[in-house]
Amino acid sequence: MGDSDGSQQLLADAIRGAGRAVRFRAGHALFVEGDLPERVFILEEGWVILSLAGDEGKEVVLGIAGPGDLLGEVSIFDNGTRSATATTLSDVVATVAPIATLRDAANDIVLARRMITILIARLRNADRQRGEFATVSTPGRVARRLLELSDRFGEPTPEGLRITLQLSQEQIANWCGASREATVKALASLRARGIVSTSRRSVLITDLAGLRRQAYGRL
Repeated sequence: MGDSDGSQQLLADAIRGAGRAVRFRAGHALFVEGDLPERVFILEEGWVILSLAGDEGKEVVLGIAGPGDLLGEVSIFDNGTRSATATTLSDVVATVAPIATLRDAANDIVLARRMITILIARLRNADRQRGEFATVSTPGRVARRLLELSDRFGEPTPEGLRITLQLSQEQIANWCGASREATVKALASLRARGIVSTSRRSVLITDLAGLRRQAYGRL
């Protein structure tokens, strides 16, 4: 185990040591944009969608979190309010601890560096997505989001990689920064070319190389 993996485990151990496992039903808001931070979460089972309110109340999807991910840590360095809303996409089990657990952990230089690494990774991901909105077509952005989901949550099957998430087409569109109509059209094109197969709340990637070509124009 490398230093990064070791510090991540130490951080997780600190939270689990101070917290308790809690079950949440699908559709539950773990925290809401603008709230004062009180708790931090480690997802043990299930998936959570991170979003914020855009113009005219439209949901802007920032990303999807799954097992092992840390949520609610952004506010520990500036005591600010929640910068996003975290809503469960499925039934979830999470370890929940007081936010003070992370503030105490930040006194340890190794753990503080790990937290900063997590925050920097999220900042870079946000910058990358903003760049995509300006330079990548809707079909390319849809393909990239499917690749991201397959890398993190794909389940190997004899037919291909299956992604089972409670994401609506509207939420996928918001995550891609596209209209629902353009997103539906992009998914239909991927289906027509035999790259994916879709069903309710499930996507089967049958041609991973083809999906990569759609996303990045190369194998």
